[in-house]
Amino acid sequence: MSQDFLWEEKYRPHKIADVVLPPDLKAVFQAFVTKKTVPNLLLSGPPGTGKTTVAKAMLDELGADYIVINASMHGNIDTLRTDIMQFASSISMGGARKYVILDEADYLNPNSTQPALRNFIDEYSQNCGFIFTCNYKHRIISPLSESRLTTIDFMIPKTEMAGLSAKFFSRLLKILEGETVAYEKMALVEVIKKYAPDWRRVINEVQKYAIVNGKIDAGILVNQNVEIIKELVPLVKDKNFTGMRKWTAENKDLTTADLFRAFYDASSALLVPATIPVLVVILAKYQYQAAFVADHEINTTACFAEIMMECKFK
Repeated sequence: MSQDFLWEEKYRPHKIADVVLPPDLKAVFQAFVTKKTVPNLLLSGPPGTGKTTVAKAMLDELGADYIVINASMHGNIDTLRTDIMQFASSISMGGARKYVILDEADYLNPNSTQPALRNFIDEYSQNCGFIFTCNYKHRIISPLSESRLTTIDFMIPKTEMAGLSAKFFSRLLKILEGETVAYEKMALVEVIKKYAPDWRRVINEVQKYAIVNGKIDAGILVNQNVEIIKELVPLVKDKNFTGMRKWTAENKDLTTADLFRAFYDASSALLVPATIPVLVVILAKYQYQAAFVADHEINTTACFAEIMMECKFK
């Protein structure tokens, strides 16, 4: 999908002043822009909170040359070496400092790729800066997170959530008006309450619903989780491992968080009450593992296989 199609890209802020962040955190990034110097950074925090947006906005304001590498998709050391060396070894048109944004850096191999990046950062320090983003900073090796990068946590205090949600609400209205999509304000308020501070998730959910329905109304609040797994549940209930494995492979685009939440939300309707605690423990275990595994399909299949063996359906 092109950037013009994805609202999250089309309406991504290009200035720090326009990013939805707590004031103290925004002030830090604005200071980097004002002083016209951005250090090597590790931006850490939950998904959708603006880490990549902040990295791009700072560099856009400075007019700096930069490339973005999605580490979860292009984390091979040879690919990184080629891309980074080609970019970082050349001088920008204006002679200014260049930058590499390594998105989702916590997916990089800690035994090979991450150690190699230490040398890249040191070797190109005169010409190129590095900004890493991650959801789980403990997965970044200490020679990077403690010695070469300044870590900034995107943690949003509960006391500031209402104010930030209100600011994001205003932005969401502008997006919908820009796309000429009719909306019900209360429906949008509830969607934001459900997903905040994952602003990207809010935009994606709203765009997805708008594409199908042409407007945003109370229907967006209907729990879609049971719909997600309606074909999967009979396979797990009947212990049809082959069918379940095929379904998992064909639905790799669904996030593990959505799938596990779907089972959690539907547990009372699906399972004998005595086995619901067992389901919760299984889901928690595999959701935790999802942050570390190399192959999410195998992890998800294993989760459903264990549910199949340990849980009793109605």
